[in-house]
Amino acid sequence: MSDIEVPESHPRYQSLLTRHRIEDGVEKGITSPQGLIAQGRGEAFDYLLGERTLPSVDRAERVAAAHLLRARHPVLSVNGNVAALVPDELITLAEATGADLEVNLFNRTEERIHAIVDHLREHGACEVKGTTADERIPGLDHERAKVDADGIYDADVVLVPLEDGDRAQALAEMGKTELVIDLNPLSRSPQTAAVPIIDNVIRALPNITTHARDLADASSDQLDDVIAGFDPETVLTETERAIRTGGD
Repeated sequence: MSDIEVPESHPRYQSLLTRHRIEDGVEKGITSPQGLIAQGRGEAFDYLLGERTLPSVDRAERVAAAHLLRARHPVLSVNGNVAALVPDELITLAEATGADLEVNLFNRTEERIHAIVDHLREHGACEVKGTTADERIPGLDHERAKVDADGIYDADVVLVPLEDGDRAQALAEMGKTELVIDLNPLSRSPQTAAVPIIDNVIRALPNITTHARDLADASSDQLDDVIAGFDPETVLTETERAIRTGGD
């Protein structure tokens, strides 16, 4: 048993666990009610993918790890659903890659920002950005435009799990290398990403961390070799095919 009253042997255990974490996040003020809808949409795509990480996606996760390790200033962007679902995994990945954590929300209030920051600190994060919001991403009129000048605004590589498509496009237009985790290969976020990761965030973050640890002692040239030749279109095409054929 875990933090829900469902045995781990239950065939839908992982799905029920993630739903519970989102519900709990809403109660704590971490996630918004809209996050429940987003979670359900993602689950549908994951079900069609066979709830597994495809080989091409695992390669993308290794490339993402190389980008984070090679970066001048990597940042992991955190929204409410990500904070509720994988707080420990976020912190572990940040430690493995030297990345900053920054909270960024569409439905932004100071209460939610501080609730997420406190939540991450309770899970062991030492520093979490996102409260200053002293810069804006050009071209966006909503609250996700607000970023820290010494965080996402300055970053050269940004991991953006469960991202809004317009902000993904705006970050790309700023010249940032975007690593996008999204279960829908047809959405704008992975379509604009340098590295689209079509995977469930609960699998993707641990996978990227594993690759980052494996590459920890790699030279810059070796990391460049991992990154070189990566084709985002291959990931998008293969995952769309898997979804259309029921995971085969």
